[in-house]
Amino acid sequence: MRQIKQLKIKLNQALRSHPEMLPCGSNLLVAVSGGQDSLCLANLLLMQRDKLNLKLTIAHCDHRWRKDSQANAEYVAELALNWQLNFSLRTAEMPLHNESDARKWRYTMLIEMAEICGCDRIVTGHTRSDRVETLLYNLTRGSGADGLAALSWMRSLTPNIKLVRPLLNVSRQETAVFCHENQIKVWEDNTNQDLKYQRNRLRLEVIPYLENYFNPQLENAIAQTADLLHEDVIYLETQASLFFEEGNSVIWCNQSPHLHRQKLQEYPLALQRRIARQFLSRCLVHQVSFFDIEKFLSLLDAQNRSQSSPFTGNVIAVVDHPWIVLHIPK
Repeated sequence: MRQIKQLKIKLNQALRSHPEMLPCGSNLLVAVSGGQDSLCLANLLLMQRDKLNLKLTIAHCDHRWRKDSQANAEYVAELALNWQLNFSLRTAEMPLHNESDARKWRYTMLIEMAEICGCDRIVTGHTRSDRVETLLYNLTRGSGADGLAALSWMRSLTPNIKLVRPLLNVSRQETAVFCHENQIKVWEDNTNQDLKYQRNRLRLEVIPYLENYFNPQLENAIAQTADLLHEDVIYLETQASLFFEEGNSVIWCNQSPHLHRQKLQEYPLALQRRIARQFLSRCLVHQVSFFDIEKFLSLLDAQNRSQSSPFTGNVIAVVDHPWIVLHIPK
């Protein structure tokens, strides 16, 4: 019972620090895998339901990774029935074995379920431990501040739906104790021990090593770093967005949007990159990469009529002084 009190205090602290995360009267789609983190989250939200006037729907995504995935989904459905909550399920048509593809599919399904159920928040059980794994994982891939600050408390998925993570100040060890003390049956996922998945290797080998030999308070330290970076990212993104409010900085033509390169040259490189990404993100159908941004910025000092190699979708950036123009095929 002690752990219930501690985690309720931590949840209330998070809600006080981020009041926009779960305002009273929110309609929540709670993503429940059946693991300890999501079950801890669901139980804590049930305890707070009346106090915050929350409407809860349990959602489960069956990736078909394991032979017991259907039984796992049925277990979560049974929990929702016992809790007298609505339940929504999506099952992958084909097994998903790639972590990145599985994540994209999962969030697409969660958004679809939230829209159907009229939910304005999707709530996940990501913990401080997940935050550490994500920062280290993105660091090994050469991510910038945005990637290192990933797993923030809240972000928009659509204009009407936000993703919230109320347990980012809670460790995975704490959710395990919570489930044990409350005799909550956790559905064990044996893929969590499979070292072919990079995140598992980080969790099982790299992070314990860093805790043992560098900093026993690694989780708290990295969570602090992520929070600091997140605030920096918000500021820089806001500053970059001001570029688009300046007169004659951008011309939004359907097939040939223009960006004024001389005005962009006046900004420091850190903001140039963010401005370029914001511009390209509005024009390209694929997720903008670091290489897309550098390819675009290489035209800042190029001769008139210079052009980039094609972006995905055969989009080409061309210098038409004083503009950089994107030529988008119809």
